[in-house]
Amino acid sequence: MAILTVGIDLAKNVFALHGVNEAGKPELLQPRVPRAKLHALVAALPPCTIGIEACSGAHHWARLFQAHGHRVHLMAPKLVTPYRMSGKRGKNDAADAAAICEAVGRPNMRFVPVKTVEQQSRLMVHRAREGYVQQRTATLNRIRGLLSEFGVVLPLKAEVVRREACSRLEDLPGYANTVIGDLLSEVHRLDERIKQYDRHIRTMAKDCTAAQQLMQLTGVGETTATAIVAMVGNAHEFDSGRQFAAWIGLVPGQYSSGGKSRLGRITKAGDAYLRSLLVLGARAVLNAAANKADSLSRWAMALRQRRGYWKAVVAIAAKNARMAWAVLTKGESFKLPA
Repeated sequence: MAILTVGIDLAKNVFALHGVNEAGKPELLQPRVPRAKLHALVAALPPCTIGIEACSGAHHWARLFQAHGHRVHLMAPKLVTPYRMSGKRGKNDAADAAAICEAVGRPNMRFVPVKTVEQQSRLMVHRAREGYVQQRTATLNRIRGLLSEFGVVLPLKAEVVRREACSRLEDLPGYANTVIGDLLSEVHRLDERIKQYDRHIRTMAKDCTAAQQLMQLTGVGETTATAIVAMVGNAHEFDSGRQFAAWIGLVPGQYSSGGKSRLGRITKAGDAYLRSLLVLGARAVLNAAANKADSLSRWAMALRQRRGYWKAVVAIAAKNARMAWAVLTKGESFKLPA
């Protein structure tokens, strides 16, 4: 019988394959496949369904396998774990491949869309910029920590740390002057690098029609718009705007039983970077709403008075996520509400 479904456990150098036929019986058992031979082995298989865990390199392999006529599905690792027969008592590559093969055939399994090369390259710009911002924050905190050893206690605000550290640089003794000077130079270098990546993002936003449409939403700028497009593409994998907001983690967790509905805090699932961008944009919307009279600003201010500042911010972020889904799925036909 022909191989119908294949599960592949990805790794750096050695991969494991598990293939089954129409009756669910194993037809392909390859617990150790070197990286150099994986592509040729899969290319020799007849077109079938291939399951892969969404991890580093998964999108690259998925694109290669799709070029040979295979139907490839990516799955979150946490959704594959329940199908591992050995459970918590044992784990190996062969068992993982068998679990992936079992999971990909489930009718209610949720899959991760395969990103294009263009999407991944644009997403790399955001990942690199995020890393530079984190490095800059860590360097500024290092300056604050070292200066506190000499009785100079600075606040958290970045501009104040830069200004005060520069003004007190000549008063520092010996090597302390050298170290703080080098750290300030590193901060300046990171500032220039972040500005360079901001220009890259601005260029990406100008070249992308979907990003231009997303930027029509209040609280969605160039960074947020390009990040959404790079992350989800046209968003057709989501059935509704609420599902997209739930994927980002902006909906409350539900703990309901016995006919009683209990809603808790937001789940904070999904990508933290995308969620933080939407929340930052929502803060800007709420802070500016007091001076505006449009329907969104009135709704935001009423929500703030009724539920508090931070709940209003999260609600605005969730609304923007739902509207972003509508923008991506409807395309040119999307019109902003009056």
